[in-house]
Amino acid sequence: MVNALDILRERGFIKQLTHDEPLKDLLGRESVTCYVGLDPTADSLHIGHTVPIMALAHLQRAGHRPIVILGGGTAMIGDPSGKTDMRPMLTALQIEHNVRGIAAQLDRFLTADEPRPIYLNNNAWLSELAYIPFLREVGVHFSVNRMLTAECYKGRLDGGLSFIEFNYMLLQSYDFLHLYRNYGCRLQMGGDDQWSNILAGADLIRRVEREECYGITYPLVTTAGGKKMGKTEAGAIWLDAQRTTVHDFYQYWRNTHDADVERFLAIFTFLPMSEVRRLGQLAGQDINEAKKILAFETTKLVHGEDNAKKAELAATALFAGGEDSTGVPTVYIVPHILEEGRSVADLLVEANIMSSKGEVKRLIQGGGLYINSARIDNADLVIDKNFLTAGRIEVRRGKKSFTYIKPSY
Repeated sequence: MVNALDILRERGFIKQLTHDEPLKDLLGRESVTCYVGLDPTADSLHIGHTVPIMALAHLQRAGHRPIVILGGGTAMIGDPSGKTDMRPMLTALQIEHNVRGIAAQLDRFLTADEPRPIYLNNNAWLSELAYIPFLREVGVHFSVNRMLTAECYKGRLDGGLSFIEFNYMLLQSYDFLHLYRNYGCRLQMGGDDQWSNILAGADLIRRVEREECYGITYPLVTTAGGKKMGKTEAGAIWLDAQRTTVHDFYQYWRNTHDADVERFLAIFTFLPMSEVRRLGQLAGQDINEAKKILAFETTKLVHGEDNAKKAELAATALFAGGEDSTGVPTVYIVPHILEEGRSVADLLVEANIMSSKGEVKRLIQGGGLYINSARIDNADLVIDKNFLTAGRIEVRRGKKSFTYIKPSY
């Protein structure tokens, strides 16, 4: 059987790890409990979050037990990693709402098969900690001088690091200790910005329990153009269809740069690596077939096969002369809006297609807005019922992002 560590390495999931050969030996010898943590700063995951979840899914498929920590407790503090300013403080109700939203999305990646995944909210144990006993048991093992050299803190020293954020490393380390004690967890994984926190957790277990535990970090996934994965001009690409439509989700992958196709197939799908490599070798017009497979597989994973097929049909209809446009997102508005008429900027904001008039104007200035296939040069152009064609108005942003506007008669 192929070792799980080799699977992760081959598919591009590993940036750093604490102990190569000992961890590989452990993963090859027994079923290992491993975990990733997700702080619920929103009620949906976005594409960037799927990297650790996909890695965890590969470990589960190799016979290891996955744990996902939904950080209801650590979200009360705020992770300073990768941030230039303190994160906004969320209320307990906001965090609870976000936890529910994220938990509902995890089963799309992790199966109910054995070893069954475990979903936990660290608020269950962090909220019960008594401050003085916590400092005596955990805080005594942390050197402030060493903590200040960690990347998660070092970049914040000039701009200001709050004391509440300074505690984050201790809490994440305690999570690892808690999971080791209660679930036998030996492996923590996370983004490369979590390296210092993961090392601190493994070190805490070594000091307190005299046991060796391990850590893996993933590389920051960026596109060939240098953009952070899942980020677009319109914002993040979410897994929640209310935030990012199935059509737009499919199109994001369909528009992948040629140079990214093989890498993204390896990370964001479960296709065998032999097929990933075959598709990655396609060139010229043939690479579009690989992009279609990437778009279909990722959409099927997140939104189900039926929705993936609808998005595929819609893309074929719009870009290859097909007839079925099922799957193109449609926004319904009250009829009097088109009876009275609205400026382009007002209409798109009112229909929740774009977030602000400024965003509409920037799109127009860049030559990227089309109504019924005609490029729009004026944000004040009035759109009314005379623009209806076959009962709808077609809005296109950029080359391939379509939305229909229909009156709700």
